[in-house]
Amino acid sequence: MESPPTHSSLNILYQDEWMVAVDKPAGWLVHPASDPQEGDLVVMKILRDQIGKRVYTIHRIDRPTTGVLLMGIDREISQALHHALAAHEMSKTYWAVIHGKPSETEWDCTAPIQKEEDKPIREAHTSFRLLETIRSPTLTNSDLTEDRLSLIEATPHTGRFHQIRRHLLHAGHPIIGDYRYGGIDRCNQLGKLLSTESRMLLMAKKLKLTHPVTKEPLTITAEPEAMFLKAAEWKT
Repeated sequence: MESPPTHSSLNILYQDEWMVAVDKPAGWLVHPASDPQEGDLVVMKILRDQIGKRVYTIHRIDRPTTGVLLMGIDREISQALHHALAAHEMSKTYWAVIHGKPSETEWDCTAPIQKEEDKPIREAHTSFRLLETIRSPTLTNSDLTEDRLSLIEATPHTGRFHQIRRHLLHAGHPIIGDYRYGGIDRCNQLGKLLSTESRMLLMAKKLKLTHPVTKEPLTITAEPEAMFLKAAEWKT
């Protein structure tokens, strides 16, 4: 579950003749769904119309996740970017707001991930770093057992299905608003208390790569939304 999209244009973070990066809003699809619904907003289609050029998918972000999304413009360069992604030559950094306080300031999770019951079990690796611990006044005196939130940084070293979300669940700290892994009742309660409603607080904060044409290092960064920065207001 996520808040319905409310606008139909994209914030372009980087663009040249070979590729373009946008700040994907929560609730948008990267590419058309296999079972499209009325009102779906699709990055590929809207970006194509916005810049007047065909675009190619390089990587994906879950529908409820926001942040840096890279698309190719040139077909051959798009293939080169795919190869770079497969060779782990791109570095992704995510931010998430989670329920509770991790016991460590830095940790790694290597729990394997199986997409579906009939799919193979694959190795997975994510590094986590605690950025802030927050005691939210809106949670104090509620019937929740934990009145703390944490802002964490996640660096996935593999690209498995819902990897960050599932590794945080494995650590006992599901992401705020993650209805799939955090529980519907808990997400509804936290969304109401924190005024985040049904938003999942996970964003693709940064993407680092070597430009496939110029060979220069390139870092593309998305600015966090207000609900992520709100953590500073809650900090004890």
